[in-house]
Amino acid sequence: MTIMMMLAQAETATGPAWWQWLTGPSPWAVATGLAVVAVAAVLADVVAKQLILTTIGRVVRRTAFAWDDVLQEHHVFSRLAHLAPAATVYYGVALLPNLPESIAAVITRGASAAVVLVLLLVIGAFLSAAGAIVQSLPRMEHRPVKGYVQIVKLILYIMGGIVIVATVIDQSPLIFLSGIGAMTAVLLLIFRDTILSFVASLQLASYDLVRVGDWIEVPQFGADGDVIDIALHTIQVQNWDKTITTIPTHKLIDGSFKNWRGMSESGGRRIKRAIYIDMNSIRFLDEADIERFTSFDLLRDYITDKRAQLGASRGKERQDVPANTRRLTNIGTFRVYAENYLRHHPKVHRGMTLMVRQLPPTPDGLPLEVYAFSNDTNWTRYEGIQADIFDHLLAIAPEFGVRVFQHPSGLDFARGLAGSREAAS
Repeated sequence: MTIMMMLAQAETATGPAWWQWLTGPSPWAVATGLAVVAVAAVLADVVAKQLILTTIGRVVRRTAFAWDDVLQEHHVFSRLAHLAPAATVYYGVALLPNLPESIAAVITRGASAAVVLVLLLVIGAFLSAAGAIVQSLPRMEHRPVKGYVQIVKLILYIMGGIVIVATVIDQSPLIFLSGIGAMTAVLLLIFRDTILSFVASLQLASYDLVRVGDWIEVPQFGADGDVIDIALHTIQVQNWDKTITTIPTHKLIDGSFKNWRGMSESGGRRIKRAIYIDMNSIRFLDEADIERFTSFDLLRDYITDKRAQLGASRGKERQDVPANTRRLTNIGTFRVYAENYLRHHPKVHRGMTLMVRQLPPTPDGLPLEVYAFSNDTNWTRYEGIQADIFDHLLAIAPEFGVRVFQHPSGLDFARGLAGSREAAS
């Protein structure tokens, strides 16, 4: 009866009884009012997410633009929805007139700081989305846009953090800014790697040293593969064994690295490999060999020219001394054949260096090196082209009477021992 009488008396005052209770000066009334504001904030967050995200999601799916999809992927709209509970707390506290000023001030400043924080997150997500959109442009595809976006976001978060702290303690942000000069040494120490990475990012972008998709080798970090990400602080390289190597951006500039982009853009990939010839198999060609090589399409012109040159010089030489006569060798003819074979190969680049040369003799034989470029830079197809060339040269070498050198194996010793036994018997 007492409670009912109190409620009846409260009806005579301005507003209903429940409002009188919420706005009353008692601690229970204050606690109840704050609880109602908290529940309202939670409901505002749920409603905002449901209405905003559901509606925007439908619109994004129906539009043909790509940028709105990128904004949604970077959670710009979902972070924007968090403004609703912060605004509800800020304005809800103002509706509680009997709330102590100290508590109201703390909650209001906290709500204001939350609004600033949400705005920072929204702007940061928007910058990330804008960076992704710019990165997708053809001219900016290989530029380190992500690093520049991270620099802007870092500056934004530092300034926003100062504003948040100033809002919470109810002081002017200028007070903190005026103290930055005295904290310069501390800031330089804290952000040393960031500053170095920023300078390195500028050098990478200005001189176009590295792009996403470049094949680079960085021996000191064990990196050998494609660049998959360039950020402010790190560069990620996916190695050929599918492992990921993370390299500090400023460390890449401090040391040396090899970028294979020039090879890819040139359209040719170098083939540089030698066949080792057993020098005991090198000899002069006789007339039967020369006649047989005349039937080789790749040697017909060469043999014809050499015959003409040899015929013109025979009158000046003493034919009774073999050392005075000019004769063709099997190794020289094989070298010319290999070079003509490369010139007629459909997968060998004709606009780049092409030669077959002899290197200085070694204990393993006489190196006959193929130096050419394939016209396909794809790694898999390049290896197939290189293998095809050397398959043919190794198989055709016995036609010229030259032997390819290799160290003797157990089978060679077994054959030699068997031959010795047969000779002895």
